Amino acid sequence: MNKTNRSVCYNCYRPQTSCMCTYIAPIETNTRFVILMHPKEFRKTKNGTGHFTNLSLKNCEIHVGIDFTNHTAINQIINDPSNVCYTLYPHETSINLNEEPIGEKQKNTVMFLIDSTWPCSKAILSASPNIDALPKVSFTHTEVSKFTFKEQPKEYCLSTMESTLCVLERLNTHHIETIERKKLDRFLLPFEKMVAYQLSCV
Repeated sequence: MNKTNRSVCYNCYRPQTSCMCTYIAPIETNTRFVILMHPKEFRKTKNGTGHFTNLSLKNCEIHVGIDFTNHTAINQIINDPSNVCYTLYPHETSINLNEEPIGEKQKNTVMFLIDSTWPCSKAILSASPNIDALPKVSFTHTEVSKFTFKEQPKEYCLSTMESTLCVLERLNTHHIETIERKKLDRFLLPFEKMVAYQLSCV
């Protein structure tokens, strides 16, 4: 393989030959999204839905790691009294966004998204008590993941980008966001194009 074939787009982190940046249309949100990306996800080039999510949300950032206990930037966000923070993670005590709104008046809503496999997500929470201690939110849905070339551990599991879209739709319902439907409808376009490309290579 020559150097041209190995070259990477340092925006979406995919090979230049399958860069998906042209399909990305960043959305402005009131909610701040913070993606906690496991190092194994950062090194993947075939299914970077965390990178797509980050690029598709203007008010978003990525931090790579496992143990965020003493992470300066993360703790500044959590400890800022003007913020109210949540972690998107299914749990028996999680707030169901289908039924309950989140956020507090006069405060900025921050949503932490864990971008990793389920076992690695548990590892991040176990290693990061500051993240694990945050109120957890989840949602119920009937969607089936479009991540057809990657086997999901459970039929209800969605990719990071698909989960983020579900969150955005429910935040819209609670009037925390006012995102136009047409923007939500095209949110998954880079993800869908990536899946189609990977299937074409099989």
